[in-house]
Amino acid sequence: MAEYINNLIQLQKWVNLFAGYILWLMMVYLTDVWELELIHAAAIINIWMGLSKVLPIVFAHLADSFLGNFFVVLFSSFSSMIGLGLIWMSTPPVLGKSNGNCTQYKPECIGEQQKQLLYAGLAFTAVGIAAHTASYAPYSREHLEVIDDSCDCECVCCCVGCRTHLVALAALLVAAFVKPWATLFGICAILGVVSFLACLILRVTKGCNDNNPVLRPQGSPLTTIFRVFFAASSKSFCRRPHDANELYEKPDPNQELLPHSKSLSGLDKAAVIKAEPALEQQEQKRWSLCKVTEVEETKIFIRTIPIWMTFIVCGVVSSLGATYFLEQAKCLDPRVGKAKAPLILFLWFYDQFRRSFTTSFLGTFALSGRYAPRIGIVVAMMYATLSCIAAAKVETRRLGVVKNHDLIDKPDERVPMTIFWLLPQFVLLGGLDGIQRLCAYSFSVDQAPSSMIKYFNLFARGFFGLGVMGSVVSVYIVGMISEAKTGTNWFQNTLNTSRLDNYYWVLATLAAVNLVVYILVACLFRYRESRLEQMVQGAFNFMDDDF
Repeated sequence: MAEYINNLIQLQKWVNLFAGYILWLMMVYLTDVWELELIHAAAIINIWMGLSKVLPIVFAHLADSFLGNFFVVLFSSFSSMIGLGLIWMSTPPVLGKSNGNCTQYKPECIGEQQKQLLYAGLAFTAVGIAAHTASYAPYSREHLEVIDDSCDCECVCCCVGCRTHLVALAALLVAAFVKPWATLFGICAILGVVSFLACLILRVTKGCNDNNPVLRPQGSPLTTIFRVFFAASSKSFCRRPHDANELYEKPDPNQELLPHSKSLSGLDKAAVIKAEPALEQQEQKRWSLCKVTEVEETKIFIRTIPIWMTFIVCGVVSSLGATYFLEQAKCLDPRVGKAKAPLILFLWFYDQFRRSFTTSFLGTFALSGRYAPRIGIVVAMMYATLSCIAAAKVETRRLGVVKNHDLIDKPDERVPMTIFWLLPQFVLLGGLDGIQRLCAYSFSVDQAPSSMIKYFNLFARGFFGLGVMGSVVSVYIVGMISEAKTGTNWFQNTLNTSRLDNYYWVLATLAAVNLVVYILVACLFRYRESRLEQMVQGAFNFMDDDF
């Protein structure tokens, strides 16, 4: 039974992995089939990807406060199933004849209804990915039956890892050899249905097991933050006692007690005990009186916001991988002897190097101790800068080849330059994403209150997602400034007439400045006692999500 339930839970992850490989090519679909402008297609992709990283905060709060992790996981599968189905239906061969349109992969065959289907499908998949990210790992920890002590845990982990690699390999082969977009999206839609049915089967299986019922939500730490702000503002005219021992505190064996700190003293009013009414009556009004520990948790949350804000620029750089980097690859020569390298191969390279960089950097935790997360974030930001520099150099070379071969006005022709020139920037981007996510997770384990570790990790991811969406704004601002200064916008309808190399140099400069800002913020941050030994069991929990 344990292995059966384990396979059902892992199936959700494998379906997301497979769909992630296929949907990574969405930029190519929008520019080739829809023939959208470069920045328009990139904006759609970045908003879609950014939302999938920001919304997990909302779904985690809903799961912990009202719904429970299973129902959010079930909703995740349902939303992804609907989204993948709508994306499949938006392709011309599916509904072309019924709508009176042609069925070829041409822009004139894309009707208004098909556009609405695709946008709705992307929205549903973003919501599904976000809900999966928020509750998949907590649900696995809650409901996965304990493996018998006689089992070899290393063998079990190796088996799961091998299956994950096989799924990635299957997605790579399908994306490389299956050309019709309707077929690719259709496979994803079928897998979405399978995933949702597996969730329903899992619910029935667990529901029939009286020894392991569905757990009820225990409350969200975000509610505590809202309570502290509300209570402090409602007592804004109350005097704060000089002796911190007069503030309200009540020990709880299930909660880590935090000592009072002098910073952000305005929030201490949330723990002020009024003269009237009696303390017992005030304790019943949880939105009017908070414990010192709850106030301190809120203070730690606020003090961490400047650290998270430095992740926005990392998100801007990371957004290049599935948009402009992919568009560069599409224009270059894919031939390797008589064979051709598929575009999806670069996602595989990116993913492998992301995991390799992460695994390699884990070794520094034993040497650097509590400094490892801070050092790792610095390294990740350095990779962001180097990735932009490598991309700028390669794009300058590509534009030179385009000019020499008179291909500026021939965007559909391949540039006689091997596609593997792009490998360094994808490798460095993998280093950025892998190490940043590992160190953001370890920083959460190290510095967050015990009740907020999950939310600190999700907020770090959320600010990263804001950067992914913020890349749309950065493109608009850089394009507007470049047009004002030079008379020509760096972002044109095609890659050959654009100046992405200049944009990459701007991002490299921005990433370097952001690195300096992070170092200053990290030096001023008030650190707690290190708890990195807790990383041993959950070191790769941050990997259990989408691309």
